[in-house]
Amino acid sequence: MDYLQNARETLAVEERALAALSQNLDHRFNDVVELILSCTGRLVIGGIGKSGLIGKKMVATFASTGTPSFFLHPTEAFHGDLGMLKPIDIVMLISYSGESDDVNKLIPSLKNFGNKIIALTSNKNSTLAKHADYVLDITVEREVCPNNLAPTTSALVTLALGDALAVALINARHFQPADFAKFHPGGSLGRRLLCRVKDQMQTRLPLTTPDTSFTDCLTIMNEGRMGVALVMENDRLKGIITDGDIRRALTANGAETLNKSARDLMTSNPKTIDYNAYLANAEAFMKEKRIHSLVAVDEQNKVVGLIEFSS
Repeated sequence: MDYLQNARETLAVEERALAALSQNLDHRFNDVVELILSCTGRLVIGGIGKSGLIGKKMVATFASTGTPSFFLHPTEAFHGDLGMLKPIDIVMLISYSGESDDVNKLIPSLKNFGNKIIALTSNKNSTLAKHADYVLDITVEREVCPNNLAPTTSALVTLALGDALAVALINARHFQPADFAKFHPGGSLGRRLLCRVKDQMQTRLPLTTPDTSFTDCLTIMNEGRMGVALVMENDRLKGIITDGDIRRALTANGAETLNKSARDLMTSNPKTIDYNAYLANAEAFMKEKRIHSLVAVDEQNKVVGLIEFSS
């Protein structure tokens, strides 16, 4: 069996399904976005089986991008979890057939509470669609599963529709990276956007003077374990020596490099950054200048640290 060809055929079917989803979107999508934007409560998503798993992923995306959201398991809802709902919440129910008993049993309670219902279904004549206030179509031509049974294409389309809604809301709310970072303080993005250079910089610095010998420079760089040495004179930064400077000197001068001093090896007027700057700004600056080490200075332009980023 040609597994590679099978994979390409699978992805081709799913690609066409996504294209069809995009083509079939209409004013109802805008209506749902406007509804969620106007919501003063939370977006509650429910579903069973694969639809439930997709719903949980959608909840995670919405919640982390400025739309308060939580997942309501239809079965658990009837054993106390309905108490989490408020009338101001909007409920999105996912059922491809629109005839899931577990999902549809929620409808009377939701109607009684006064919740607006958004249905994600392929059947506009289904019980779910008929009782929903808004319906978004997730119809696919067929599942990519050979038996046309396992939710594959339909799962992808549902997930993609959730992403489309989330991104529309992000744009409508002018949600910025700094906002995203507030909800992800433990992640890499949160660290870069919320932390400042002074929070991450190295303060035990590998320092030399302009007259420091080549061999002593190597020792200082090795002990500093940062691949650089700062050249200081009268507490002022004169230059920086990097691994690259050492390699270039050896290539150009060979053994004669052993007789060189720090002033012969250094790059003068190295780039610096305010130690109060955000890490994200420092990283962007370093990428722009194509450097791996950046000297941090305080308000008096005094050297106070060194920050590194790997590309």
